[in-house]
Amino acid sequence: MNIAFFGVGNMGGPMAANLVNAGHTVRVYDLAPALVRQAVEKGAQAGNSPAETVAGAEVVISMLPSANAVKGLYLGAQNLLGSIPAEALIIDCSTIDAATSRLLATAASEQGRTVIDAPVSGGVGGAKAGTLTFICGGDEASVERARPILLTMGKNVFRAGNHGAGQTAKLCNNMLLAVHMIGTCEALQLGADNGLDPAVLSEIMQASSGRNWSLEVYNPWPGVMDGVPSSNDYQGGFAVDLMNKDLTLAMGNAMQSGTRTPMGALARSLYGLHGGQGRGQLDFASILQLIAGEPPKH
Repeated sequence: MNIAFFGVGNMGGPMAANLVNAGHTVRVYDLAPALVRQAVEKGAQAGNSPAETVAGAEVVISMLPSANAVKGLYLGAQNLLGSIPAEALIIDCSTIDAATSRLLATAASEQGRTVIDAPVSGGVGGAKAGTLTFICGGDEASVERARPILLTMGKNVFRAGNHGAGQTAKLCNNMLLAVHMIGTCEALQLGADNGLDPAVLSEIMQASSGRNWSLEVYNPWPGVMDGVPSSNDYQGGFAVDLMNKDLTLAMGNAMQSGTRTPMGALARSLYGLHGGQGRGQLDFASILQLIAGEPPKH
């Protein structure tokens, strides 16, 4: 298929590469020329403008950092929606607020276009390995139409509900992720402060009722697990700044719905403090450094 791909950074770059490897023709566009060059080196084609990028596209995918970026791309002065072929399917994989996803869907419908929101879970490692989970919002037929393309980049595709539901489900997931990562770090630090080996304690908790994803798949204690950011000075992975963005969106959603989220609010406060100490670009598992009382990284 002919696929237009917007945003080829840490997540979008590997996703586009997996599409190329699957035999699709992928034309990419990004505001950072270096990222476009990297994508081209992996077999993609470079688009010189948004309108040129979508010319002849059967599928348009975007992986952008913010709601403003999504609105600027599709709904800005250039009205990219109007340049996208009417029969193309638009898949926005950005993590943004549900209201913006619904706004985009409404605008697309008014112009005879089809869009779904499909934020992802799985991080950079999942993007590279092609094991992402896509959490979709949109009508059932459109999600099913997207499924074969999404499964080229991931292993799970869920339809959470109508437009915007994918965003809401993603924020619920990441709020929980933040909470159990902080709890895991606290438990490991408590054990270490009392003379326990964090590797042994991790093994015990994995076989006990405290078992969770952060402990089992993404252990935050350096040296306990190979191939995770904690064993690489917290480089790569899911940045603290991105976790803060998602927690801010989740708290905004909670305010609108009147939902009580005391643990989510505390997680937002702790990650905000952590990022403010100069660790915004570290992986979110580095919250262990805040728990351990390490001095700010300024």
